[in-house]
Order: sequence, then C-alpha cells, then structure tokens
Amino acid sequence: MMQPKYKRVLLKLSGEALAGDKNFGLDFETVLNICREIKTCVDAGVEIAIVVGGGNFWRGRSSGQMDRTRADHMGMLATTINALALADALEQLNCTVRVQTAIAMNQIAEPYIRNRAVRHLEKGRVVIFACGTGNPFFSTDTAAALRAAEIEADIILKASMVDGIYDSDPKVNANAVLFNSLTYLDVLNLGLRVMDSTAATLCRDNEIPILVFNLNDPKNIVRAISGDDIGTIVKEVK
Repeated sequence: MMQPKYKRVLLKLSGEALAGDKNFGLDFETVLNICREIKTCVDAGVEIAIVVGGGNFWRGRSSGQMDRTRADHMGMLATTINALALADALEQLNCTVRVQTAIAMNQIAEPYIRNRAVRHLEKGRVVIFACGTGNPFFSTDTAAALRAAEIEADIILKASMVDGIYDSDPKVNANAVLFNSLTYLDVLNLGLRVMDSTAATLCRDNEIPILVFNLNDPKNIVRAISGDDIGTIVKEVK
C-alpha cells in the first residue's frame, strides 16, 4: 500500500501524453495505463483533480491565419475530448469521476463550480477539469495553476515527456543539465519552459509547489505522490 505525501493534488496531463506512440489522437491503452496509476493513488486516499491539455488534437497558438479566439475555443473542445476519454478509462477501473467544463456543455459534463468540485474530491471522486480557464489566450498550464489555487491543492504534478526541468532542451542538447529544484523566480528569470509565465507567477503568488516528472513510466504518478525523489520541484526557498 502506498504512503502518500500529499492529500490533494492537481495532476496536469498534456494531450500528447494520451496519444502514446501515435503522436496524434488517443491511444486508449496508454490512457488506461495512466488511469491505473491514478486509481492506485485514489485507493490510498489521495484526492485527485486533473487538468488535461488538447495538443494531441489541436493547438490554438499553431493555428496560422485563423482568428486566435476561435482557434483557442477549438482547443478547449479538444481538451473536452481528452477529459471524456480519461473519465471513461477511470470508470472502467471502477473509479467515480466527474468532468467539469469551463464552458457550458450541460449534455455531457457539469459546469465548473468550485464548491461542487471540492465536494466531489472530499467524497473520493476524481474531478477532471476541461476547457482550460474557459478564456482564449490562456494555456492549460495557467488553468492548472488557477484550479489548483481554487481547490487548495497541496501541489501541482506536471507530467511531461522528460525527466524534469533542464537548462536547455535535452532532445537537442546532449549536455543539458537536469535541475533537482528551482524557485519560481529561477523559472521566470531563466526563461525555462516548464510552464508559461502567467502560470508560474500564479503558482508563486499562491505558494503552490510544482513537481515536473516523466510520464513515460505512468508509475511515476504514484512515486510523485509518495514523495519519492523524482523530477524537478519548483517552490520558494523558506
């Protein structure tokens, strides 16, 4: 039985993570593998909220000549597809789930209501937040920071495709250095692409630590919540 370090966490999943080796769309076996580890944590009493991106289907900032607001709304729809897929996988694993969207979609999900989300978490339900903040020009990283502050999460777990935060892109630079810990100001001043500046500032202002770790092994979700020494932690130095 795992021994969780954190009681309530906000798990930030990229849309790309759900595509597996396909690089586009959904690989449902990959989704199930991720959800099995989430269920392990839920069974240990951890309250888990999830913010999911939509980059496996669409990225508003890469929309070329399209109107940015409309392109971002399309991205919000993509996050909803991913949220429903996660919900389906978790329900197949006998987890109780609620999907909440920042844009009203009453036929398929609940509207985002902070008090209702907290109550779901207290009852042991996984809550999946879709549509980002519901506003264009804001990333799902910013949505993760905002929702984490609203639900008073102990930490944001940012699942990535690398082992943590490096001083440069490890896919390009073989000599890139992995950081064990950073402050929010380090992230902002060094221009490190762990989160956009709006999200990093929101986390700093609300003293929400961020742990960046590799999701290539979904079991790292359990390790992260257990407090194992993985990834890179971003927090203020006390």
